[in-house]
Amino acid sequence: MTGRSAPVVLPPSLRVWLGLIAVFAALAVVVLGVLYSGDSKPGRVDTRVWAAVGGVGPPWRNAALATDFLGEPVGAAVLVVATVTGCLLLRRPRAAVLVVVGVGMSVGTTTMLKFLVGRTIHGGHLSYPSGHTAFATALALVAALLATGRFGLGRSAGMLLVLAAALVAGAAMGWAQLALGAHYPTDVLGGWCTALAVMPATAWLVDRTADRLVDRTADGLAG
Repeated sequence: MTGRSAPVVLPPSLRVWLGLIAVFAALAVVVLGVLYSGDSKPGRVDTRVWAAVGGVGPPWRNAALATDFLGEPVGAAVLVVATVTGCLLLRRPRAAVLVVVGVGMSVGTTTMLKFLVGRTIHGGHLSYPSGHTAFATALALVAALLATGRFGLGRSAGMLLVLAAALVAGAAMGWAQLALGAHYPTDVLGGWCTALAVMPATAWLVDRTADRLVDRTADGLAG
C-alpha cells in the first residue's frame, strides 16, 4: 500500500531487481536488433532451435494455433478485457491501468522496432521482435505483480513468481510462433525481452503518476 491511495502495482521490494532486469533486457533487445538488422534468413541459433521445435503436426499444431489466437487482435482483446475486469473487481485500479498502458506499450514497442530493425521472414513480413510473445509476457507480468501485492509476497517469493510467470507465458507463446513458422527463435527472445524491459518501467510510472494525482488532490482540498 502507498498509504495515500490504491495499492501500488510495483511492490517496493521488487523495484530494484526488476529495474536491473529491465536494463539487461533492453540491452539484449538492442544487441539482437543490431545483429539481425535487415536480415531475411535465420541465424545459426535460429536454425538449431527450429530443427527441434518447428514443423509440428496435429494435435500440437492445433494447440499452437489456439495459443497464437490469444495474441491476435480478437483473442488479445478478450484477454485484456477479462484481465482489466478482474483487476477492477479486486479493487486494483492501478493494475487495470497497467494492463492497458503496459501491455499496449510492450506491443507498440515491438511494432516500432520491427520497422527500425527491418528483419523479415516469409517474403518480406517484418519479424523482429515478436509482438505475440511480448503481449503474452506482458500480460503474465501484470498478473504476477498483482498476485505479489495482493498476497504480500516477499522479495524472493515475489521475484520467483514474476520470473516464472514471464518465462511460462513467453515460452508458451514463443513455442507457438516457432511451431507455426511465424517467427525466428531470436524474434521470440527479442519479444520476451521487450516485455521485460517495458513493463517494470511502465509499472513504476503508473505508481508515480497515481501518487502525484493523489497528492495534488489532497493539496487542493487542503487549500
